[in-house]
Amino acid sequence: MVFHSDLDNTLIYSYKHEIGPDKRCVEIYQGREISNMTNCSWELLQKIQQQVLFVPTTTRTIEQYQRIQLGKKPPEYALVCNGGILLHHGEIDKGWYEESRRLISNCQEDLVQAEELLRTSRNIIFEVRNIEQLFLFTKSAKPEETIQRLHKHLGESQVDVLSNGAKIYVVPKQLSKGVALRRFRHKIRAGITMAAGDSRFDVSMLEEADIALAHWQLKKEHIRGRHVMYFGEKEIFSDEALKYMLSSLQ
Repeated sequence: MVFHSDLDNTLIYSYKHEIGPDKRCVEIYQGREISNMTNCSWELLQKIQQQVLFVPTTTRTIEQYQRIQLGKKPPEYALVCNGGILLHHGEIDKGWYEESRRLISNCQEDLVQAEELLRTSRNIIFEVRNIEQLFLFTKSAKPEETIQRLHKHLGESQVDVLSNGAKIYVVPKQLSKGVALRRFRHKIRAGITMAAGDSRFDVSMLEEADIALAHWQLKKEHIRGRHVMYFGEKEIFSDEALKYMLSSLQ
């Protein structure tokens, strides 16, 4: 069995997110503790990793992912940059990356146009970054206005516009986490796959998995499939979802 899981707000939480005193730091940046896990989730994850192949599947960059400490040693595999890059024992799988670039080759004009729209927007409050030549990232003081402008000019394009607070992402449709899960399943000839996630970035992955553990707030996204279960309404999402997963393995 393979377990694909998002990281931020699925397994780990920003220091700004209240998860109670029973927690441990899993990420330090510039000398500051910035992300935590509950001790309950930490212990559950260690037990789960003894029974399944755990594959962190995140929009984080390589550098951002490698700051996180999820156990005594890093997972064998990790999908970063929204699945565009596969790490194996911490090293980039060059074949995977080359395939990712081929998959999004028809999106380049849309990405160029989106980048120009972002660079000329008065609402942008951060540099516009092209992450590993895969997708765009920036921040907006008025994210809803920025998203509307992008949708107006891009129309029916080959990219999705996603947001998380002030953060704005322009991501090729073929660079979804669902596509990454499908590619990884084929690569290692995986059997049953489980996935966990909390945001719109994770919807395609949750739909692609055989068993999906979704944050209850994703009910509004109308995720397709009877294989989707929702957690986190009354308990911390990571605790409740991992408890369920471990019990299903026993």
